[in-house]
Amino acid sequence: MPKREALKIRSAVAEDIPAMLALERHSASAAHWRPEQYDKVFSRLNPRRLALVIEEEGTDGEADVQGFLVARAVEREWELENILVAGRARRRGLGTRLLGEFIDRVRAEGAESLFLEVRESNRPARALYERWAFVESGRRKGYYANPTEDAVAYRLSFV
Repeated sequence: MPKREALKIRSAVAEDIPAMLALERHSASAAHWRPEQYDKVFSRLNPRRLALVIEEEGTDGEADVQGFLVARAVEREWELENILVAGRARRRGLGTRLLGEFIDRVRAEGAESLFLEVRESNRPARALYERWAFVESGRRKGYYANPTEDAVAYRLSFV
């Protein structure tokens, strides 16, 4: 196996959909989307969407998608719809880097706040959001299925 080198965050493109779906299939806590839902993210008719991928490049020059983030804007508020890091790449700060890049980009566009929902049992994700000063803003009983679980809503305000 080649030695891993640099990490790079870039805007995702439609050609990344298969890699995003593959990562999602291996994560029980991820939001599982249909391919058509990802197609809509990259539609030119939907300019208020943002998708990022984090890649790790090997010495062989090949880059592997290790995580991704998808968000949408409504006015000056952004919803973080999905963020995922590959199981083999967790605990290395990739989620922190993705979230930081997202926050930097939307703040530069004049965002006033961000919001998201996360499974109550997803302690690593909740700890990540709390480190970034997201505040718990509510709960949705039985929001998730397989297994049924509450969603915890978080908000981060910039104003």
